[in-house]
Amino acid sequence: MTGGIHGDQQLAARLGDLLGPGHPVAAAAVVTPEGMRVAGRGTDLDSDFEIGSIAKGVTGLLYADALARGEIHHDTCLGDLLPLGDVPAARVTLRSLSTHRSGLPRLPGSAQPWRRTVALWRHGTNPYGEDLEQLLGQARDVRPSRPRSRYSNLGFELLGHALAHAATTTYPELVQQRIATPLGLDCFYTPVTADELRPGALDGRSRRGRSRQPWTGEGLGPAGGIRASVTSIARFTAAMLDGSAPGIAALDPIAPFGAGARIGAAWITVEVKGRSVTWHNGGTGGFRSWLGLDRAAGTGAAILSATAAPIDRHGFALLAEQSRAGGR
Repeated sequence: MTGGIHGDQQLAARLGDLLGPGHPVAAAAVVTPEGMRVAGRGTDLDSDFEIGSIAKGVTGLLYADALARGEIHHDTCLGDLLPLGDVPAARVTLRSLSTHRSGLPRLPGSAQPWRRTVALWRHGTNPYGEDLEQLLGQARDVRPSRPRSRYSNLGFELLGHALAHAATTTYPELVQQRIATPLGLDCFYTPVTADELRPGALDGRSRRGRSRQPWTGEGLGPAGGIRASVTSIARFTAAMLDGSAPGIAALDPIAPFGAGARIGAAWITVEVKGRSVTWHNGGTGGFRSWLGLDRAAGTGAAILSATAAPIDRHGFALLAEQSRAGGR
């Protein structure tokens, strides 16, 4: 699905109705069999947002694509690709990482997550800023628990960098080479430092309107460091619906994930009023994001906000409206 994308006034009005005054800077994308529609609120369509953990969905696609290319196998371990030495984390498989069943914690204790969280709340500082070597140092100190369903930022950070190593490149370059460039995503990138932000990069804010530092960092990229414009998110959504996205097998659920949900490579599938919805959300210090697909109906929807207030229910509602309308 190609071609130009223009702002849609009807969608803009619906976005305003859904989000209310709590999200003054936001954007939405809708994809149906008839085409793509986008809208912005308080910003233009070229501005880029932090998409948070939707980056995990990108890494999931890259994982499935690497399998298809033969660069990795189902039993490939982190230690086969990253210089971790003979530590427990080195024996964790990429497959288990892709479905959040590796036994790795959400964040390593050595990262002092509580101290970082307090700094974020009080000062709006970026709690993630590790380079790759610092991330590997944290991984060497971790002892995985019994494998079970457990959401892990650390796991997806390591997974993405392992995939980049298998492709002999960096994670930001892997995203550009295999996702952004082939799919024509003009604004879809992974800044390592704040200096790499585009001129159209939005500032995120807390629910109370306080400014938040951008979440950048080499280590963070595969789990939450991608930024994108709503037009690029629309094209990304369309590519997953029509199957042209690399690693599309990542969308297919293969394991249970919490009550009533199943997971593929990062992407979660749930039943909502008789419809199967494949989705992921994201949250950073100053942004929220949601992207969902009704693959049977050929419809998708995404909402991006530059305010750290929940939007998941709004995203599900917007997708349900498109599915009920049959793409009209």
